[in-house]
Amino acid sequence: MFMQGFISNVEGEVSREVEIERHPLQPFLPVNARILMLGSFPPQQKRWSMDFFYPNFQNDMWRILGWLFKADKNAFVDLAHKCFKKDELTVFLRDVGIAFYDTAVAVRRLQGNASDAFLEIVEPTDIQRILDALPHCRAVAATGQKAADTLCVALAVTMPAIGGFTMCKLGERQFRLYRMPSSSRAYPMKLEKKSEFYRTMFVEMGYGLEKVCSSHE
Repeated sequence: MFMQGFISNVEGEVSREVEIERHPLQPFLPVNARILMLGSFPPQQKRWSMDFFYPNFQNDMWRILGWLFKADKNAFVDLAHKCFKKDELTVFLRDVGIAFYDTAVAVRRLQGNASDAFLEIVEPTDIQRILDALPHCRAVAATGQKAADTLCVALAVTMPAIGGFTMCKLGERQFRLYRMPSSSRAYPMKLEKKSEFYRTMFVEMGYGLEKVCSSHE
């Protein structure tokens, strides 16, 4: 299996206070994906509402995609059970071609919480290896500041503006690196405004959202 042994659960202790935590999820890599979305690292499992990326019910990633692709921010939300509709999400993501993973496979939580500000990356993700599994991918999107910082260092590129991109080269592969606003509610921007940044990226990458988004106006 892809990256077997490279991803596991909590492994060992660095000290009595801070453990090294390894990524609990396998990369989600539809072969038709044109965009790879990379966050920083999942929150602690006590905050999960499903076993998939962006599992915290207070995170708005799946509301943003519902708003953009379905004209309904709750399209992938199970309001009654306060969770997301994982099965519908994975079918949708495979259909449209969007991949997901994170920029770290091993971290230390210096404050024992989900804040990126206190997340120390011990082992960054091998971006080359991920992209090798995505032959049609032409863009990588950092979905928060920590992810953007990590990618810019790894790729030796200048940080793009929020909503913007810079061209990157990895081996023989050229692609866009987008910097998106965080979907966390701790990021001070309304969902509708965040969605506009994501909409621009998806339209530029050929996802054909113009008709869907016009229904919002």
